Order: sequence, then C-alpha cells, then structure tokens
Amino acid sequence: RSKAEMRHTCRGTINLATANITVEDSCNFIISNGGAQTYHLKASSEVERQRWVTALELAKAKAVKMLEESDDSGDESVSQTDKTELQTTLRTLSSKVEDLSTCNDLIAKHGTALQRSLSELENLRLPAESTEKIKQVNERATLFRITSNAMINACRDFLMLAQTHSKKWQKSLQHERDQRIRLEETLEQLAKQHNHLERAFRGATVLPASAPGTGGSAKDPCCPAKGDLSDEDDDNEFFDAPEIIPMPETMGHKRTGSNISGTSSDISPDGQVEDTKKEKRTRIPYKPNYSLNLWSIMKNCIGKELSKIPMPVNFNEPLSMLQRLTEDLEYHELLDRAAKCESSLEQLCYVAAFTVSSYSTTVFRTSKPFNPLLGETFELDRLEENGYPASSHHPPAAAHHADSKHGWTLHQEIKITSKFRGKYLSIMPLGTIHCVFHSSGNHYTWKKVTTTVHNIIVGKLWIDQSGEIEIVNHKTGDKCNLKFVPYSYFSRDVARKVTGEVTDPTGKVHFVLLGTWDEKMDCYKVTQGAGDNGAEGRQKAHEAEDSRVLLWKRNPLPKYAENMYYFSELALTLNAPESGTAPTDSRRRPDQRLMENGRWDEANAEKQR
Repeated sequence: RSKAEMRHTCRGTINLATANITVEDSCNFIISNGGAQTYHLKASSEVERQRWVTALELAKAKAVKMLEESDDSGDESVSQTDKTELQTTLRTLSSKVEDLSTCNDLIAKHGTALQRSLSELENLRLPAESTEKIKQVNERATLFRITSNAMINACRDFLMLAQTHSKKWQKSLQHERDQRIRLEETLEQLAKQHNHLERAFRGATVLPASAPGTGGSAKDPCCPAKGDLSDEDDDNEFFDAPEIIPMPETMGHKRTGSNISGTSSDISPDGQVEDTKKEKRTRIPYKPNYSLNLWSIMKNCIGKELSKIPMPVNFNEPLSMLQRLTEDLEYHELLDRAAKCESSLEQLCYVAAFTVSSYSTTVFRTSKPFNPLLGETFELDRLEENGYPASSHHPPAAAHHADSKHGWTLHQEIKITSKFRGKYLSIMPLGTIHCVFHSSGNHYTWKKVTTTVHNIIVGKLWIDQSGEIEIVNHKTGDKCNLKFVPYSYFSRDVARKVTGEVTDPTGKVHFVLLGTWDEKMDCYKVTQGAGDNGAEGRQKAHEAEDSRVLLWKRNPLPKYAENMYYFSELALTLNAPESGTAPTDSRRRPDQRLMENGRWDEANAEKQR
C-alpha cells in the first residue's frame, strides 16, 4: 500500500518472530500475529501437520534469535554518520567503565594493604585508646571498598543496558525519520500531480473558447492573450501600464472625488487640492506568475501561529492588514441608511447586513495581507468616511476608527490569531467592533466569525466563514443573532448561507434575515397573529414574498479583477500613493510597493530585511 510497508514484505505476511502457532486437532493448526492476521491451515495427515509445525517452530526460534542479534542493517539501516556516532559513544562509555574497573582494582589492592597494616598495628602493644581508633579506621576502609565495588557494578549494569537498548532506540528514531521523509515526498508528489491535472484541464477546456476573440486582448493592452484570465500557473507574466486610468461614469457606485474630511488635520492645503483633482485608480499591475512549492514552506508550520512564520510574498496580496481592515467600510452606505432609520429594530437589520458585507470580498481573496509592522498606520481620507487604524506586531493587533458625516462612528480593536492544521488554516479574529449612531445614541457591538482557508496542500484554495455573531444594541436591548452556516458536501442548502433573527428585549422576533455572505442579504418582517407562536410566525414571514426587503447586494468586481488579486474597486485604491500621508503609513512600505509593481524577488528580500 505504501513505501512504509515495504519493510513488512507482502500484505498479509505474519512475522514469525511474534507469531503464535497453535495446534487445533489432528490435522489443523493456526498461525496468528495476535491481531488482524490469522491463518487456519489443514494438513493431509497428522504426520504432515507435525512436520509443518516443527519446521515453523524452528523458523520462529531462528527469527527471534535474529531479531535479538540484529544490528542496524537492512531496510531499517541508519546513516553511516549515526552509526559512527553511536559506536563512538559506546566506545567512550566502555573506556570509562574500564577506567572505573581499574580504579576498583587499585582501591581493592590498596584497601587490602591498608587493612593488613591496620591489623599489624592492632597486634602491637599500644594503649587501649589507640587500638579503638585503629579498629574504627579498619571498619571505614572496609566500608569504602564495599561502596566502590557497588559503584563499579552499577556502572557495568548501565553500560550493558545502554548497549542493549541503544540499537532499539536508534531503529525507532530512524523509522520515524524515514516515515516523515516518505510522507513529505508523497504529499509533494500529490501536489505536483494535482497542479499538472489542473493545467491539463484548463488547457483542454479554456483555450479553444478564446479562438473567436472573446478575450479582448487586442482592445485592452492589460488583457492577456490567453482566454484563461484566472490562471496563476501559466508561463505568462502580465504587467499593467503605470498610468492612472480614469474610472468611467457608468461603472457601478462612484465615490465622491473629494479626498478631504473635517476631522483630518495632517494634510497640507496644497495636498488637498491636488488629491481632489485626482481620479481614483481602477487598475494595478497584473499579478505575475511565479511558481512556488507551497508544501516546502508549510510542512514546518503545522500547529504554529502563522504570524510568527516568515512567509514569502508569493502568498501575500499587495495590501497591509490595516488596509484590509478598512475594506470593512466598502458598504458604508448601509450605515448611512441605518442612521436615517427611526426604528431601532430596522436600524439593526442594516447593521447586520453591514456586518455580513465585510466578508463579501473574501470569497475569491485567498492570499493573506501583509502583517503590519510595529507602529504602522493607515489613514483613508474620504468625504464619506475617515479611518485611522494603528497597529502593533506579533501578534498583529490593530485599532481602527472611522467617523462619517452621515451621523455614525465605527471603531474596533482587533487581534488576529491563526493556526495551520495541515489541510486547512483557521483565522480567528479577536476583539469587539463598536458602532454608534449620533442622533439616536444607539450603540451596537459585535465580534467577527472564524475564517477557514481549505486545500492548503492539494487542490484549489477556497475560503469559508463559520460561527455565530450576536449584535447587541446596548441602549435598547435589541439583539440580532446571525449564523454563518459552514459548508458541507452533503448539505442541500445554498453555499455560504447566513440566517438571522432580530429580536426585542423580550425575545420576540420582529425580522428574519436570510442570504449569503458573498452575494446579498434579504430581510422579512415577522407579522404574528394572536395565536401564532414564534416558529409559525417566522414561517409566514418566509411565505410573504411581498414583505421581503433587499438590504445589501455585492458590487460586481472590476474588469480583469482575476489578474489583480480579485481586488474590489475600493481595494484597488487603498495602496495608491497619496501626498501628505504619515511616514508610518502602509502605502510607504517598500516590500508591499515592490510586490504591487511585480518585482517579487526584490519584495521578498525587502520583506526579510
């Protein structure tokens, strides 16, 4: 079945050294290994049975003897270095015991001479007091000789034990090493095979489709010639033109051109005027193709805290965690709408939709953001929102604050912990998010759910969100419980499903929320009759299609986003150089900038520095 079983010879083999041979009756006998393997054998006569049993017993005795005498050889052989080291150690131990034995002989010889001298002293005519003293010395000399003999015997026993067990320990250690190497080789081979299959599949299915010219490569200099835009493993490298391309008026939601906020005081007036005139960038250089063996790096990371592992930029996207945090505000218009709500329960529905919307960018974004440096900051200055995160490193912890002219303030302190579990990576954000609406004084808090990255070793990376979020209005006592349903292969439910209920302080359900964290969230008003219980009321809400309200829908990704790390329109603007930023701003990170410009080798060296 595997290389690890090679030392056991064929499948079904019973090792004679540990086999049990028992006679059942005149012609039948049984051989078993005391476990799963048992053979019931039948001879043609009692004489033949006895010949077989005798032959097997003799072979077993020989196998046991060979096992006891076996040196580090054959399939379990250890390296020559280990053998030499072991032999040197044993030689040293033997020489030390020989030294002790010599000392013992000398002690015995001198002890005998000493006792003889003392006996002679006893026979002399000396005062009684001297005789007593000589007897005491004689007894102590005898005791000393006995003790030294005991010590020598103990040392000899220790050497024998060391010689007996060292071979077994060495074999066990080498077996573990071999198994680990075989496992690594097998996994690496699997990863390569999977990569090869993916390439073959894409080559067979995607390339013919690009023949009619649907790729649009002639029209757009940034578009690759091949039809498969999302392929990171092809041999082509794509780079964007460096100039800023204006955003068309027709493209989705357009942000205000102004880059100023009333709460910002660090940017010079000249900088404000200059930034106001600039269009937000809609492109970044395309992601180059650099092949890297993921397993060669990740195999030493199992069970460790990911923030403490120096990862090459090949697994990053050209944004800092602070900039990624700011992406939580992409759908800030949900909070703007919530600020206008008169009902705190309706307001809570929009806050819940805003909470879910922060995960919409993660569905394609399998790369990790850069860990922030100690003291790193990021300031996003827009008319709609103003964010000022600050961070410390190891583990990454950040403080994030945003003020809006539309009547709300959002702040959070967040610390990311992550564990690599071999097949998947768990990312657990710790910390609380606060949102306060100025006019009503409603103060909401919630925490984030666990993010899991699957297929770390083999297969295409994919992300899932799982867990529950409780959003609490601390002024009114209203609550919203959101449940992120983890993906299950056997479930008939829609993937990435999110459900929720908005309740008042008494526990009565007023709204039911339903949707997915990567597409949209809907809300149903619960209308309960006099005899309705909670479950029936919720069922009626689902049936009442006319009461459904679309709270949030994900914005489409920009054109060719698959070549730009699947960044959203907001994400594309976050690392654009701006004047008047602090020296500690994420946009000034050289490793991140080099990576964005496609110079990954230089970025890796700079990141290491």
